[in-house]
Amino acid sequence: MARQTKTKQKPKPKARRSFFWWIGVVPYLAVRWGLRIILVAVAVLFLLIGIYTMVNPPTTLYILSEGLRLEKVRRDWRDIESVSPHMARAIVAAEDANFCTHWGFDMAAIRDALEDGAGRGASTISQQTVKNVFLWHGRNWIRKALEALITPVVETIWTKKRILEVYMNVAEFDEGVFGVGAAAPWYFGVDAKDLSKTQAARLAAILPNPKARSAKTPSNFVLQRSRSIASGAATIRADGRSDCFES
Repeated sequence: MARQTKTKQKPKPKARRSFFWWIGVVPYLAVRWGLRIILVAVAVLFLLIGIYTMVNPPTTLYILSEGLRLEKVRRDWRDIESVSPHMARAIVAAEDANFCTHWGFDMAAIRDALEDGAGRGASTISQQTVKNVFLWHGRNWIRKALEALITPVVETIWTKKRILEVYMNVAEFDEGVFGVGAAAPWYFGVDAKDLSKTQAARLAAILPNPKARSAKTPSNFVLQRSRSIASGAATIRADGRSDCFES
């Protein structure tokens, strides 16, 4: 019987990739690396929040930018115990009277701001601390959304006393002047621990717009506001709303 010979089959040619194959790959890679970047950023943020419970923030994005613009900024970090108690009360009375009783957001103040319109702010000291330390200045929804997400985390990990201490040291009190430790000698020639009730109220009165207001040559508005702040500081001390940072 004749032997049948097997014919060799030619290998199939490899399918050529379409010139547009990458159109489906690029979005996948973008999403994949985007998620990785977000996860790393969240991890770094949580790490910083944890570190800053004990370690003082060395600087902020805004202080860095002002330092580059002005070539010099004034800063003198002061622990809350080395600052006049009048100053802490004055800042809370001026910026966030319910600081000790809310969890990062003052819902009553937010409702009042919505009723009054966009001309009135409702940011708490906690929110302002988050903005100053971890984010950037400016009005946009991305920053506000991040601020809203980070604030409850900071409120959970930091004490109220620590939040106020950090805020007092990163808040701007004049162009290139940051923190109470630098503001007290800059305006009044005294150490932060020696600020009087009136001086503390004047410093608090120029917030949150220190470039348009002055504690050294106060306008009628600043004088009136400082008197109101001094009265408010006495009130929160009497009714216990300063206990969370004075105990």
